[in-house]
Amino acid sequence: MNKDAEERQARELKAGLHPLKHKYVFWYTRRTPGVRTQTAYEDNIKKIVDFSTVEGFWVCYCHLARPSTLPSPTDLHLFKEGIRPLWEDSANCNGGKWIIRFKKVVSGRFWEDLVLALVGDQLDYGDNICGAVLSIRFNEDILSVWNRNASDHQAVMALRDSIKRHLKLPHSYVMEYKHHDASLRDNSSYRNTWLKGSGILYA
Repeated sequence: MNKDAEERQARELKAGLHPLKHKYVFWYTRRTPGVRTQTAYEDNIKKIVDFSTVEGFWVCYCHLARPSTLPSPTDLHLFKEGIRPLWEDSANCNGGKWIIRFKKVVSGRFWEDLVLALVGDQLDYGDNICGAVLSIRFNEDILSVWNRNASDHQAVMALRDSIKRHLKLPHSYVMEYKHHDASLRDNSSYRNTWLKGSGILYA
C-alpha cells in the first residue's frame, strides 16, 4: 500500500469510518450506435462517483440506477482509482478479462454480488484485479472482470475459480477469457473470445 493510501485510511479510521483496501470509481458509458472509434468511446465514458469507505460505498450504491432500468447499449464500470476502464490504460494493457453472459432477469443480482466481492477484497489475487464491467445489451447482459496480467496463468485461473465461487455460478454457465490486446486488434470486447490467438475458452 502506498503512503497516500495509508494516510487516507488513517484519516478515515480517525473519523470513525471503515476504510476499504482500495479506493474505487464508478463509471458509466452510453454507447453511440454505429460509432466504433476509440476516441468516440473515450468521450462517452463518464465518471459517476468515487468512494473509499464502506459507508461511502453504500451511499453511492443506493443511489445508482439498477441495471434493469438502464438503456441498451450501456456499460457500468467499477474500477480501482487511477485505472481507467480502457484496454490501453497502463494497468490494463497487458491483461485481459473473464467474461460471463447472463439472461437479463438475473444479471442485476450477479452484478451486485460481484461488486460486493470486489469492494470487500474477497476475490483471490485481488491485487491483480483492475475492475469489473456490466454491459447492458439488447438480448443479454455481459459481466466481465479485468485483470492486470494475462500471461500469469495461475492468477488468471485462480481468479476464474474465485469468481465462480463467490457468485455461486451454476455449472451451466461458461466463462470465457480474452486478452485486451486481442480486443484492440478486433475492436471488440466480446467477439472472438474462443478463437486461437484471440483468447481462451474455459468451461
